[in-house]
Amino acid sequence: MNSQVSAGSSTSTLGHLALGLTLLAFGVGHTGVIDGVTAADAVTLATYVGGVTLFLAGLLALRDHDTFTGTAFAAFGALWFTWGIGAGGLVSHNAAGLFLLLFALVAVSLTAGAPSDPLLDRGTYGLTAVALLLLAVGQFAESGSLAEVGGWFAAVAGLVAWYAATAALAHWPTALPRRAAGRGVTATG
Repeated sequence: MNSQVSAGSSTSTLGHLALGLTLLAFGVGHTGVIDGVTAADAVTLATYVGGVTLFLAGLLALRDHDTFTGTAFAAFGALWFTWGIGAGGLVSHNAAGLFLLLFALVAVSLTAGAPSDPLLDRGTYGLTAVALLLLAVGQFAESGSLAEVGGWFAAVAGLVAWYAATAALAHWPTALPRRAAGRGVTATG
């Protein structure tokens, strides 16, 4: 790793922590890896940490003219808040699948629009897109196995977002080392 560290703004760090913790709880709930813990157990965290905190972080980022981060956090804040308040309601598998599919499309847009540096943003949104797509298809097909795999992708996406926030706070590296342009090329030419 190289020593380049992205300090990030405090808004970005807060947003990545909120996104990471929410994705991790939501994902672990779908995996069944902890006995008796389901995705429904993440509802309160999703509503307030994922929903309210992310949405506010998005608005603050937009106020600071950080369009990408503001859009990402506000969109995911809306996702988590809507999921959190609607989780107890009776909806069909197809309606739940459609909701997840629509937000998978948002995650695809964020992955495509993410700045290449830091790579952690692209990784977080890409893994989230895969997770939401698998969860959507799992809902349409009423497949617990697809939901479990989607949960693992969501948990890993949560860990990547959490690492991005922790790296910013701890001044850890967030960029991969870059190689010289060609064979035999040195820093001095």
